[in-house]
Amino acid sequence: MAEFVVKLADERGHTHQQIEQGYSVAEVRDRFVSQGYLVHWVKPQGLLSGGFTMGRRRKIKQSSFLVFNQQFLTLIKAGLPILNSLDLLIKRQRDGHLRQVLENVRERVKGGELLSDAFATHAMVPKIYTTTLMAGEKSGNIDEVLSRYINFQRLTMTFRKKLVVSLIYPTLLVIVVTLMVMFLFTYVVPKFAELFNSLDAKLPAITLFMLSVGVAAQKYFPFIAVGGALAIVLFVQWRKTDSGGDQVDRVILSLPLLGDIRLKHQVATFSRMLATLLQGGLPLVPSMETAGSSMTSRRILKGVMRASVRVREGQGLASSLEEQDIFPGLAVEMLEVGESTGALPAMLNSVAEFYEEDVQTALAASMALIEPLILIVMAIFVGGVMISLYLPIFSLGMQGAH
Repeated sequence: MAEFVVKLADERGHTHQQIEQGYSVAEVRDRFVSQGYLVHWVKPQGLLSGGFTMGRRRKIKQSSFLVFNQQFLTLIKAGLPILNSLDLLIKRQRDGHLRQVLENVRERVKGGELLSDAFATHAMVPKIYTTTLMAGEKSGNIDEVLSRYINFQRLTMTFRKKLVVSLIYPTLLVIVVTLMVMFLFTYVVPKFAELFNSLDAKLPAITLFMLSVGVAAQKYFPFIAVGGALAIVLFVQWRKTDSGGDQVDRVILSLPLLGDIRLKHQVATFSRMLATLLQGGLPLVPSMETAGSSMTSRRILKGVMRASVRVREGQGLASSLEEQDIFPGLAVEMLEVGESTGALPAMLNSVAEFYEEDVQTALAASMALIEPLILIVMAIFVGGVMISLYLPIFSLGMQGAH
């Protein structure tokens, strides 16, 4: 997702400018129009006021940001004013990029801006954080909402680390297999081709085929590498477009096993974010829009935005999501129970916990199947290549013995 600067007017005619994440200018414009705003213009983000260049997005390290908020919450609970707390934390901040952001925030707060507005000018700061701060400022419970955000961030980081750890081994396995195949076809096979040419022996068909592939791979490897890199660049650019992103997302979600895992991961993330925002005192519709804008799946993002329009019109959350046909039936039923009992935030947390555990279980089962499958494919492929290369040598050895 990219960052866009949006200038819009609400139903009262108040004009303001804000930074939004989205997939394209058209997608961001349509999102705000569907919410009832008058959109003056949407532009890709160039420069932030305050002198920070945003042509290339730089993210804040989650670990550094979490530590900052833990220390910030401790100082606020101790009774220190916000400006004094920021001054102390800036001096101790080792992350240079985060320190620059905090210094800019401090100057803005000194100038009279709210803390949430000061952080909102930096697109690399999560929107859920700025929205949570805004809710805390309005309710006067900034320490309480910060505590909820910290808990949310801890759970999110723990879940993400587990996913990353489970993917490390199969990723390394795929890399090793790819390098081995490249080495075989660009070095080993051509060496055997030179050997067999010097022997002038009659070769089996499978050996001739393997040698022709290896010689061609060695000869055209630079062109293949450049073509592959170009294809990747073109694919990434195409994926950023509306049609390309929708098609890629549709393909991923339609995959038998991985699509289900991705959907459940998105549902868990959305539920966790929405629960955190609602517990902070933010109304349901703005909470849905903030949580929805953080989704990496276009289908879920668009579905949540359409559902937020239905909720704004007076429809319930569960029925609005059910209309979009994006959430699993069990999640919708759980949300319906939460709405009817008045315990929606607690039920959203339950949905998040259920699907996070489900994702980890499904991912572990998938990796248990994928890892031996990769090894079997590698063994068959490498074994086939080696047999095709050594078969003529065995034949020549047998002929020499006779």
